[in-house]
Amino acid sequence: MMAIENFIYFNGNCKEAVEYYAEVFGLDKPEFMIAKCVPGIPDFVGTDEDREKGLVMYTSLKIKNSLVMFADAPNNRKVTFGDNVCLTVSCETIEETTEIFNKLKIDGHVFIDLQEVFFTKCLGSLTDKFGLNWFVVYFPQSR
Repeated sequence: MMAIENFIYFNGNCKEAVEYYAEVFGLDKPEFMIAKCVPGIPDFVGTDEDREKGLVMYTSLKIKNSLVMFADAPNNRKVTFGDNVCLTVSCETIEETTEIFNKLKIDGHVFIDLQEVFFTKCLGSLTDKFGLNWFVVYFPQSR
C-alpha cells in the first residue's frame, strides 16, 4: 500500500515549529539535519548564507502513522502559506481529539470549534500559530 507523505517548508523557523508539533502530539524530541552540517549539492542544501544561519535541511515526525517531513526553504526562497494545504489528524478518542485541538489552537485561529457533525461526534478546524491548516477529527478504529 502506498502512503501520501507531506513535506512542509518554513521560513527559517522549522526547528521551532517541529519541536512544537512534537510536543502537541506527545512525540520524542526530533532530530534535525542542519544545512551547515551537510556536504553536497548546493542547490539542495542551500547557500553558504543558509548554512551559516543553521537552517534545517530535513527532519520528520511520525504523526498518527503518517510521516510528515519538514525543512526550512533553501536559497532565500520565501514560503507563502496558503489555504491549499490542510493536515488531518484522526484521533481514536474524543479526549485525544480535544487535547490535540486545544494545543494546536493556542495563538492560532479557530474556524470550526470542536463540535459534532454528520459524520463524527467531534471535529474541529483551525490554523495554528505557524500558519498550517488542520482538521482534528474523532474517528474510532471501529468505524
